[in-house]
Amino acid sequence: MAQKRNTTPGAKTRETVLDTAADVASVDGLDGLTIGHLASLTGMSKSGLFAHFGSKQDLQLATIEVARRRYVREVVTPALGSGPGIRRLTALCESFLSYVERGVFPGGCFFAAAMAEFDGKTPGPVRDAVTECQRQWMGTLAQAARDAQQSGELRTDTDPAQLAFELEGTLLAANSYFHLFADTRYLDRARLAVRTRLSSGASTPERTATRA
Repeated sequence: MAQKRNTTPGAKTRETVLDTAADVASVDGLDGLTIGHLASLTGMSKSGLFAHFGSKQDLQLATIEVARRRYVREVVTPALGSGPGIRRLTALCESFLSYVERGVFPGGCFFAAAMAEFDGKTPGPVRDAVTECQRQWMGTLAQAARDAQQSGELRTDTDPAQLAFELEGTLLAANSYFHLFADTRYLDRARLAVRTRLSSGASTPERTATRA
């Protein structure tokens, strides 16, 4: 559902600050966000930033939402423009790998970093927000798999949730290895892994070859 964006000067300033915060958090983590650091990066006063965010938790939650919107814009929306079925699954994976390679966030995938930061922490609003974003992404992958299964492109014994988990594991590994070694060959390895996994689940090899 489309949301009406607030275009007042105050809202634009807030959006600029949050875009910067998302970039910083992808490198330093959400717990690394501070009003002082953001003030120095954006040229705003600390008091001006405090007027937009009542607490560090408010800042973290707003940053996650801005990062989610950027992720949807850069990864999900382009892939949904492709045809349904295996083609869409392939497009979602390729869209993610492109997002990583293009450096949409300077520290790599924002949500991969956030999951690593919060997976062992006590549940709370920030951890819950990260979890919900990841649940939505996994749901998108699983729904694409269900659509492919219903259209006869994937075998009937395919578990959509399991397939989504396997594809996500490949994508997360590619994100980590690409940034750790600064080597695009890991993205190519992920592409091959995705094609191989989807081929193994296809109802017929010909169907995968023509749609993947």
